[in-house]
Amino acid sequence: MNIREFYYKGKAKLRYLLYNQNFGKRWYPYLYSSYWHMYLQRRQPEERYQNYFSARPNPGAGIGHQMANWIAGYWFAKQFGLRFAHIPFSNSRIPYTESSWEEFLGFGNEETSLKELKKEQGYKIVRLPMFGEKNEKDLYMIRKIIRSYADQKVVFLAEQDQFYEEQFGVMDVIQNKFYHAPVKRPLLIYEAYKGIHIAVHIRRGDVTEASSNPNIRMRWLDTDYYCRVLRQLLKNLSGKDPHIYIFSQGKREEFEAYFPFPNVHYCLDMTAQNTFWHLTQADILLISKSSFSYKPALLSAGIVVAPQNFWHGYPDLRRWIIVNEENDIKEEVFNDLAEQLKELET
Repeated sequence: MNIREFYYKGKAKLRYLLYNQNFGKRWYPYLYSSYWHMYLQRRQPEERYQNYFSARPNPGAGIGHQMANWIAGYWFAKQFGLRFAHIPFSNSRIPYTESSWEEFLGFGNEETSLKELKKEQGYKIVRLPMFGEKNEKDLYMIRKIIRSYADQKVVFLAEQDQFYEEQFGVMDVIQNKFYHAPVKRPLLIYEAYKGIHIAVHIRRGDVTEASSNPNIRMRWLDTDYYCRVLRQLLKNLSGKDPHIYIFSQGKREEFEAYFPFPNVHYCLDMTAQNTFWHLTQADILLISKSSFSYKPALLSAGIVVAPQNFWHGYPDLRRWIIVNEENDIKEEVFNDLAEQLKELET
Protein backbone atom coordinates (compact mmCIF):
# COMPACT_ATOMS: atom_id res chain seq x y z
CA MET A 1 0.00 0.00 0.00
CA ASN A 2 1.45 3.40 -0.97
CA ILE A 3 1.18 6.58 1.10
CA ARG A 4 -1.69 7.96 -0.98
CA GLU A 5 -3.78 4.83 -0.54
CA PHE A 6 -3.00 4.73 3.19
CA TYR A 7 -4.14 8.36 3.50
CA TYR A 8 -7.44 7.77 1.70
CA LYS A 9 -8.17 4.59 3.66
CA GLY A 10 -7.56 6.38 6.95
CA LYS A 11 -9.61 9.39 5.90
CA ALA A 12 -12.44 7.16 4.70
CA LYS A 13 -12.47 5.34 8.04
CA LEU A 14 -12.72 8.60 10.00
CA ARG A 15 -15.49 9.83 7.71
CA TYR A 16 -17.38 6.60 8.28
CA LEU A 17 -17.17 7.00 12.05
CA LEU A 18 -18.39 10.59 11.92
CA TYR A 19 -20.86 10.62 9.03
CA ASN A 20 -22.10 7.16 8.08
CA GLN A 21 -22.89 6.14 11.64
CA ASN A 22 -25.10 9.22 11.97
CA PHE A 23 -26.97 8.55 8.73
CA GLY A 24 -30.72 8.45 9.32
CA LYS A 25 -30.58 10.63 12.40
CA ARG A 26 -32.41 13.95 12.40
CA TRP A 27 -29.24 16.01 12.67
CA TYR A 28 -27.29 14.11 10.00
CA PRO A 29 -27.56 16.72 7.18
CA TYR A 30 -26.31 19.41 9.57
CA LEU A 31 -22.86 17.79 9.41
CA TYR A 32 -22.45 19.02 5.83
CA SER A 33 -21.53 22.54 4.80
CA SER A 34 -23.48 21.97 1.56
CA TYR A 35 -26.68 21.59 3.58
CA TRP A 36 -26.05 24.89 5.41
CA HIS A 37 -25.22 26.57 2.10
CA MET A 38 -28.65 25.56 0.82
CA TYR A 39 -30.45 26.26 4.11
CA LEU A 40 -29.08 29.79 4.59
CA GLN A 41 -29.51 30.89 0.99
CA ARG A 42 -32.03 33.71 0.72
CA ARG A 43 -32.81 33.49 -2.98
CA GLN A 44 -32.36 31.00 -5.78
CA PRO A 45 -29.25 31.80 -7.89
CA GLU A 46 -29.45 31.93 -11.66
CA GLU A 47 -27.90 28.95 -13.41
CA ARG A 48 -24.56 29.82 -14.99
CA TYR A 49 -22.59 26.59 -15.09
CA GLN A 50 -23.07 22.97 -16.08
CA ASN A 51 -21.95 21.20 -12.95
CA TYR A 52 -20.82 17.66 -12.28
CA PHE A 53 -21.52 14.71 -10.00
CA SER A 54 -19.04 12.04 -8.94
CA ALA A 55 -18.55 9.13 -6.55
CA ARG A 56 -15.18 7.89 -5.35
CA PRO A 57 -14.43 4.16 -5.78
CA ASN A 58 -13.80 3.01 -2.21
CA PRO A 59 -10.00 2.79 -1.85
CA GLY A 60 -10.28 0.09 0.81
CA ALA A 61 -12.59 -2.20 -1.18
CA GLY A 62 -12.27 -4.82 -3.89
CA ILE A 63 -12.84 -4.06 -7.55
CA GLY A 64 -16.49 -5.19 -7.55
CA HIS A 65 -17.30 -2.80 -4.71
CA GLN A 66 -15.37 0.02 -6.41
CA MET A 67 -17.29 -0.55 -9.62
CA ALA A 68 -20.54 -0.26 -7.65
CA ASN A 69 -19.38 3.15 -6.40
CA TRP A 70 -18.48 4.29 -9.92
CA ILE A 71 -21.79 3.06 -11.34
CA ALA A 72 -23.72 4.88 -8.60
CA GLY A 73 -21.90 8.10 -9.47
CA TYR A 74 -22.68 7.73 -13.16
CA TRP A 75 -26.33 6.88 -12.50
CA PHE A 76 -27.04 9.72 -10.09
CA ALA A 77 -25.28 12.26 -12.30
CA LYS A 78 -27.91 11.55 -14.94
CA GLN A 79 -30.78 11.54 -12.44
CA PHE A 80 -29.84 14.98 -11.12
CA GLY A 81 -29.26 16.47 -14.59
CA LEU A 82 -25.51 16.81 -14.06
CA ARG A 83 -22.47 15.73 -16.01
CA PHE A 84 -20.35 12.89 -14.69
CA ALA A 85 -16.83 13.36 -13.33
CA HIS A 86 -14.63 10.27 -13.36
CA ILE A 87 -12.45 9.23 -10.41
CA PRO A 88 -9.96 6.41 -11.20
CA PHE A 89 -10.11 3.06 -9.46
CA SER A 90 -7.64 2.71 -6.60
CA ASN A 91 -5.14 -0.14 -6.19
CA SER A 92 -5.27 -0.16 -9.95
CA ARG A 93 -1.83 -1.49 -10.84
CA ILE A 94 -1.81 -5.28 -10.98
CA PRO A 95 1.51 -7.17 -10.51
CA TYR A 96 3.43 -8.73 -13.37
CA THR A 97 2.11 -8.11 -16.87
CA GLU A 98 -1.59 -7.40 -16.42
CA SER A 99 -3.20 -4.05 -17.15
CA SER A 100 -4.41 -1.77 -14.39
CA TRP A 101 -8.11 -2.08 -13.56
CA GLU A 102 -8.47 1.46 -14.88
CA GLU A 103 -7.16 0.38 -18.28
CA PHE A 104 -8.80 -3.03 -18.20
CA LEU A 105 -12.33 -1.73 -17.58
CA GLY A 106 -12.08 1.38 -19.74
CA PHE A 107 -14.69 3.21 -17.67
CA GLY A 108 -12.73 6.47 -17.70
CA ASN A 109 -12.45 6.59 -21.48
CA GLU A 110 -14.11 9.70 -22.95
CA GLU A 111 -15.04 10.92 -19.46
CA THR A 112 -13.95 14.16 -17.80
CA SER A 113 -11.89 13.47 -14.69
CA LEU A 114 -12.46 15.13 -11.33
CA LYS A 115 -8.74 15.92 -11.17
CA GLU A 116 -8.92 17.81 -14.46
CA LEU A 117 -11.98 19.78 -13.38
CA LYS A 118 -10.40 20.77 -10.09
CA LYS A 119 -6.85 21.59 -11.20
CA GLU A 120 -7.36 22.84 -14.74
CA GLN A 121 -10.88 24.27 -14.84
CA GLY A 122 -11.27 25.72 -11.35
CA TYR A 123 -14.15 23.56 -10.15
CA LYS A 124 -14.50 23.08 -6.41
CA ILE A 125 -15.62 19.87 -4.71
CA VAL A 126 -18.79 19.96 -2.64
CA ARG A 127 -19.74 16.89 -0.59
CA LEU A 128 -23.36 15.79 -0.46
CA PRO A 129 -25.02 14.02 2.46
CA MET A 130 -25.81 10.35 2.06
CA PHE A 131 -29.35 9.97 0.77
CA GLY A 132 -31.90 7.22 0.37
CA GLU A 133 -32.21 6.60 -3.35
CA LYS A 134 -35.97 5.99 -3.02
CA ASN A 135 -36.61 8.53 -0.27
CA GLU A 136 -38.41 11.49 -1.87
CA LYS A 137 -37.59 13.78 1.06
CA ASP A 138 -33.89 13.00 0.73
CA LEU A 139 -33.95 13.45 -3.04
CA TYR A 140 -35.73 16.79 -2.71
CA MET A 141 -33.02 17.96 -0.30
CA ILE A 142 -30.20 16.87 -2.65
CA ARG A 143 -31.78 18.61 -5.64
CA LYS A 144 -32.24 21.76 -3.58
CA ILE A 145 -28.58 21.68 -2.52
CA ILE A 146 -27.51 21.25 -6.15
CA ARG A 147 -29.66 24.20 -7.26
CA SER A 148 -28.14 26.40 -4.56
CA TYR A 149 -24.75 26.13 -6.31
CA ALA A 150 -26.04 26.92 -9.80
CA ASP A 151 -23.90 30.06 -10.01
CA GLN A 152 -20.67 28.28 -9.03
CA LYS A 153 -18.40 25.76 -10.73
CA VAL A 154 -18.93 22.64 -8.65
CA VAL A 155 -18.33 18.91 -8.68
CA PHE A 156 -20.79 17.34 -6.25
CA LEU A 157 -19.15 14.37 -4.54
CA ALA A 158 -21.38 11.62 -3.16
CA GLU A 159 -20.71 10.33 0.32
CA GLN A 160 -18.56 7.21 0.32
CA ASP A 161 -20.57 4.09 -0.61
CA GLN A 162 -23.69 5.99 -1.60
CA PHE A 163 -26.00 3.09 -2.40
CA TYR A 164 -27.64 2.43 -5.75
CA GLU A 165 -29.57 -0.83 -5.81
CA GLU A 166 -30.45 -1.45 -9.47
CA GLN A 167 -26.97 -1.21 -10.93
CA PHE A 168 -28.08 -2.62 -14.25
CA GLY A 169 -29.40 0.88 -15.05
CA VAL A 170 -26.07 1.70 -16.73
CA MET A 171 -25.40 -1.80 -18.12
CA ASP A 172 -25.30 -0.69 -21.75
CA VAL A 173 -22.87 2.13 -20.91
CA ILE A 174 -20.36 -0.01 -19.04
CA GLN A 175 -20.55 -2.78 -21.62
CA ASN A 176 -19.72 -0.31 -24.37
CA LYS A 177 -16.77 1.07 -22.40
CA PHE A 178 -15.48 -2.38 -21.40
CA TYR A 179 -15.53 -3.91 -24.86
CA HIS A 180 -14.00 -0.86 -26.50
CA ALA A 181 -11.18 -0.45 -23.98
CA PRO A 182 -7.86 -0.35 -25.91
CA VAL A 183 -6.23 -3.08 -23.82
CA LYS A 184 -4.98 -6.58 -24.48
CA ARG A 185 -7.15 -9.18 -22.75
CA PRO A 186 -5.80 -12.41 -21.20
CA LEU A 187 -6.07 -15.63 -23.22
CA LEU A 188 -9.17 -17.67 -22.43
CA ILE A 189 -8.76 -21.24 -21.22
CA TYR A 190 -12.14 -21.88 -22.83
CA GLU A 191 -10.44 -21.93 -26.21
CA ALA A 192 -8.88 -25.32 -25.40
CA TYR A 193 -12.29 -27.01 -25.27
CA LYS A 194 -15.25 -27.09 -27.63
CA GLY A 195 -18.79 -26.94 -26.30
CA ILE A 196 -20.71 -24.84 -23.79
CA HIS A 197 -18.57 -23.05 -21.20
CA ILE A 198 -20.17 -22.74 -17.74
CA ALA A 199 -18.35 -20.49 -15.28
CA VAL A 200 -19.12 -20.94 -11.58
CA HIS A 201 -17.95 -18.29 -9.12
CA ILE A 202 -17.87 -19.54 -5.52
CA ARG A 203 -17.09 -16.81 -3.03
CA ARG A 204 -14.66 -17.96 -0.38
CA GLY A 205 -11.65 -16.45 1.37
CA ASP A 206 -13.30 -13.35 2.83
CA VAL A 207 -16.54 -15.10 3.88
CA THR A 208 -17.28 -17.97 6.23
CA GLU A 209 -20.53 -19.68 7.11
CA ALA A 210 -19.66 -19.65 10.83
CA SER A 211 -18.93 -15.92 11.07
CA SER A 212 -20.64 -14.08 13.93
CA ASN A 213 -20.91 -11.03 11.65
CA PRO A 214 -24.31 -11.06 9.86
CA ASN A 215 -22.83 -8.89 7.10
CA ILE A 216 -20.38 -11.70 6.36
CA ARG A 217 -22.87 -14.55 6.70
CA MET A 218 -25.26 -12.95 4.19
CA ARG A 219 -22.55 -13.33 1.54
CA TRP A 220 -22.18 -17.08 2.02
CA LEU A 221 -23.65 -19.70 -0.31
CA ASP A 222 -23.20 -23.41 0.42
CA THR A 223 -21.17 -25.27 -2.18
CA ASP A 224 -24.10 -27.68 -2.35
CA TYR A 225 -26.20 -24.85 -3.81
CA TYR A 226 -24.00 -24.72 -6.92
CA CYS A 227 -24.17 -28.50 -7.23
CA ARG A 228 -27.98 -28.41 -7.15
CA VAL A 229 -28.10 -25.66 -9.77
CA LEU A 230 -25.67 -27.46 -12.06
CA ARG A 231 -27.52 -30.75 -11.76
CA GLN A 232 -30.74 -29.19 -13.06
CA LEU A 233 -28.97 -27.03 -15.60
CA LEU A 234 -27.08 -29.96 -17.14
CA LYS A 235 -30.34 -31.86 -17.71
CA ASN A 236 -31.17 -29.26 -20.33
CA LEU A 237 -27.77 -29.34 -22.07
CA SER A 238 -27.82 -32.88 -23.39
CA GLY A 239 -25.62 -33.14 -26.48
CA LYS A 240 -24.10 -29.70 -25.93
CA ASP A 241 -20.78 -31.00 -24.48
CA PRO A 242 -20.77 -28.63 -21.47
CA HIS A 243 -17.54 -27.77 -19.64
CA ILE A 244 -17.69 -26.48 -16.07
CA TYR A 245 -15.08 -24.07 -14.69
CA ILE A 246 -14.92 -23.54 -10.93
CA PHE A 247 -13.51 -20.10 -10.03
CA SER A 248 -12.79 -19.79 -6.32
CA GLN A 249 -10.13 -19.86 -3.61
CA GLY A 250 -8.96 -22.90 -1.70
CA LYS A 251 -7.86 -26.43 -2.52
CA ARG A 252 -9.28 -28.63 -5.26
CA GLU A 253 -10.20 -31.42 -2.83
CA GLU A 254 -12.52 -29.00 -0.99
CA PHE A 255 -14.75 -28.86 -4.07
CA GLU A 256 -14.40 -32.18 -5.89
CA ALA A 257 -17.01 -34.06 -3.87
CA TYR A 258 -19.64 -31.46 -4.80
CA PHE A 259 -19.11 -31.61 -8.57
CA PRO A 260 -19.32 -35.25 -9.73
CA PHE A 261 -19.83 -34.14 -13.32
CA PRO A 262 -17.72 -34.71 -16.44
CA ASN A 263 -15.51 -31.94 -17.82
CA VAL A 264 -14.97 -29.99 -14.58
CA HIS A 265 -11.99 -27.62 -14.56
CA TYR A 266 -10.72 -25.99 -11.36
CA CYS A 267 -9.44 -22.42 -11.67
CA LEU A 268 -8.34 -21.76 -8.09
CA ASP A 269 -5.04 -19.96 -8.63
CA MET A 270 -6.05 -17.57 -11.40
CA THR A 271 -5.44 -13.85 -10.88
CA ALA A 272 -8.39 -11.62 -10.05
CA GLN A 273 -8.32 -9.82 -13.37
CA ASN A 274 -8.04 -13.02 -15.42
CA THR A 275 -10.90 -14.55 -13.42
CA PHE A 276 -13.01 -11.44 -14.02
CA TRP A 277 -12.39 -11.68 -17.76
CA HIS A 278 -13.32 -15.35 -17.87
CA LEU A 279 -16.56 -14.70 -15.99
CA THR A 280 -17.61 -12.11 -18.57
CA GLN A 281 -16.94 -14.50 -21.46
CA ALA A 282 -18.71 -17.64 -20.26
CA ASP A 283 -21.73 -18.93 -22.17
CA ILE A 284 -23.43 -19.50 -18.80
CA LEU A 285 -22.33 -17.74 -15.61
CA LEU A 286 -23.38 -18.83 -12.12
CA ILE A 287 -22.72 -15.89 -9.84
CA SER A 288 -22.25 -15.85 -6.09
CA LYS A 289 -23.40 -13.27 -3.55
CA SER A 290 -20.48 -11.09 -4.52
CA SER A 291 -19.96 -7.87 -6.39
CA PHE A 292 -16.93 -9.52 -7.98
CA SER A 293 -19.14 -11.87 -10.01
CA TYR A 294 -22.21 -9.61 -10.23
CA LYS A 295 -20.21 -7.00 -12.17
CA PRO A 296 -18.97 -9.48 -14.81
CA ALA A 297 -22.60 -10.59 -15.11
CA LEU A 298 -23.55 -7.00 -16.00
CA LEU A 299 -20.82 -7.05 -18.65
CA SER A 300 -21.72 -10.49 -19.98
CA ALA A 301 -23.67 -11.21 -23.15
CA GLY A 302 -24.29 -14.79 -22.00
CA ILE A 303 -26.82 -16.45 -19.72
CA VAL A 304 -26.61 -15.50 -16.03
CA VAL A 305 -27.88 -17.69 -13.18
CA ALA A 306 -28.22 -15.66 -9.99
CA PRO A 307 -29.31 -16.31 -6.38
CA GLN A 308 -32.62 -14.68 -5.56
CA ASN A 309 -31.54 -12.85 -2.41
CA PHE A 310 -28.94 -10.24 -3.28
CA TRP A 311 -28.46 -6.59 -2.37
CA HIS A 312 -28.39 -5.34 -5.97
CA GLY A 313 -31.17 -5.68 -8.49
CA TYR A 314 -31.29 -7.91 -11.56
CA PRO A 315 -32.37 -6.79 -15.04
CA ASP A 316 -35.68 -8.05 -16.33
CA LEU A 317 -34.11 -10.03 -19.16
CA ARG A 318 -34.91 -13.55 -20.28
CA ARG A 319 -31.25 -14.57 -20.16
CA TRP A 320 -31.04 -13.69 -16.46
CA ILE A 321 -32.36 -16.72 -14.56
CA ILE A 322 -33.07 -16.12 -10.87
CA VAL A 323 -33.17 -19.13 -8.54
CA ASN A 324 -34.14 -19.55 -4.91
CA GLU A 325 -30.94 -20.63 -3.19
CA GLU A 326 -32.70 -21.96 -0.10
CA ASN A 327 -34.91 -24.60 -1.75
CA ASP A 328 -34.63 -27.28 -4.41
CA ILE A 329 -34.01 -25.90 -7.88
CA LYS A 330 -37.08 -26.44 -10.04
CA GLU A 331 -36.33 -28.22 -13.29
CA GLU A 332 -38.62 -25.97 -15.32
CA VAL A 333 -36.45 -22.95 -14.52
CA PHE A 334 -34.04 -24.10 -17.24
CA ASN A 335 -36.59 -25.45 -19.74
CA ASP A 336 -35.70 -22.97 -22.49
CA LEU A 337 -31.96 -22.96 -21.81
CA ALA A 338 -31.02 -24.67 -25.07
CA GLU A 339 -33.19 -22.25 -27.03
CA GLN A 340 -31.57 -19.28 -25.33
CA LEU A 341 -28.09 -20.58 -26.12
CA LYS A 342 -29.09 -21.00 -29.76
CA GLU A 343 -30.35 -17.40 -29.86
CA LEU A 344 -27.08 -16.14 -28.37
CA GLU A 345 -25.08 -18.00 -31.02
CA THR A 346 -26.91 -16.08 -33.73
